[in-house]
Amino acid sequence: MKENFIGSVGIWGQQHYQYLKENKPTVVNVMRMNGNLKSYLREVDEQAEEMLFQLVKQMAKDEGVDEAMKRRDQLYWVGRMNNIRNRAEEIVLREVIFV
Repeated sequence: MKENFIGSVGIWGQQHYQYLKENKPTVVNVMRMNGNLKSYLREVDEQAEEMLFQLVKQMAKDEGVDEAMKRRDQLYWVGRMNNIRNRAEEIVLREVIFV
């Protein structure tokens, strides 16, 4: 079945939808019948985005990755921020998307 709405849902919502389709198809069918699948996926997407933002912010603070570091050594700062973002994305996937 072609899902026309999926493009209007963010990347996190799309990943959660794929997970549900593959692992919990009954849940998808019930939400589809109730007409709340799209709004649910948008909500999941928003939650995941907010969680990612907060995690990156907190992890950077905890690890001393700040604007001063960015001015001193931009390449090192980019590497550290990429590492933080990757770890934060893994947490979001584990705690929000693949549940």
